[in-house]
Amino acid sequence: MKYFKLPDLGEGLQEAEIVEWHIKAGDSIKVDELMVSVETAKAIVEVPSPQDGIVHTLFGGEGDIIHVGEPLMEFAGEEQDDTGTVVGKVETHHSTNISDEDFIIGASEGGTHASKRCTPAVRALAKRMDVDLDTIQSSGEHGLITADDVEHAAQLHSEKGALIKLRGVRRSMAKNMTRAHAEVVQVTIFDDVDVHAWNKNNDPTMRLVRAIGVACKAEPFLNAWYDGKAMALRPLKSIDLGIAVDTPDGLFVPVLRDIGNRNIENLREGLDNLRSAVKARKIPPSELINPGITLSNYGTIVGKYANPVVVPPTVCIIGAGAIRETVTAIDGKVEVRRILPISLSFDHRPITGGEAARFFSALQEDLKKAQ
Repeated sequence: MKYFKLPDLGEGLQEAEIVEWHIKAGDSIKVDELMVSVETAKAIVEVPSPQDGIVHTLFGGEGDIIHVGEPLMEFAGEEQDDTGTVVGKVETHHSTNISDEDFIIGASEGGTHASKRCTPAVRALAKRMDVDLDTIQSSGEHGLITADDVEHAAQLHSEKGALIKLRGVRRSMAKNMTRAHAEVVQVTIFDDVDVHAWNKNNDPTMRLVRAIGVACKAEPFLNAWYDGKAMALRPLKSIDLGIAVDTPDGLFVPVLRDIGNRNIENLREGLDNLRSAVKARKIPPSELINPGITLSNYGTIVGKYANPVVVPPTVCIIGAGAIRETVTAIDGKVEVRRILPISLSFDHRPITGGEAARFFSALQEDLKKAQ
């Protein structure tokens, strides 16, 4: 037999959730024929067959998490390929090799590859009460899940609603926010920018993109990665801007590359293409990695001010609220002006307050221009 293992899906993508199998045991498949669709923290990825052959075994069912290096499927009639490392324990979609005596919940029952211990009777109880054992905190000795644990989970389900495991994009977001909270010393500056000089044809998002490019050239250290362990800052040559995009599946941050050397029309076309690819879940993982700086334009939905979270290794994120008309004093006269509320959150470990302030000032000065 020969295993086909989950390949490397790109930088930082070490696991994927099985969305749909397009083959079954016994099928004859050809090289490059679609085998399975998997969901990473970045996108839906379609995995093709690396060769011609007969499908012998599928490892994992829909909803199961597979790690890079773990077997996805097995070809029949060939010697086993032992190259590479198989990580963890993987159960097949159509059978299990785990006995009741092992007291382990397999992927087909628990939904993931996490190991949870329980007796066969407790496992049967959980199945009857429709409780996902992988979501239960065990109270028994040596981490054993008890019948009381299952009944308590079922009661909470009935009274409060089902517990939904975070997967895909939301799971990745939760990990990133936890890491950011643990590592970053975040400071946020807020201000209002008078954009009354803008004409009606101005594209607010593109004006923000351009202004960020100008500000990065004024203070290059804010377009950088910081290595907290090495205590080293890496200023980046290209200004690659991550732009937060809200979707029903969670928050995506596609990266608009080299914004300092592209015109507005080209940037707008590029951003539209990225957003379309995100909504279709067809965006290449390479377009979702390695931003140098980030923009959260939350004002397209609602809100004046916010302090978006700086996610390592980047050192800052710009927030933009909703443009509003405000009564303000201009040269001693009261006028109604269009105002754009903005914020700059930065990691105060490598970035000084002066650097952040100069970046923020350059950003505002460019936003104030009519064109």
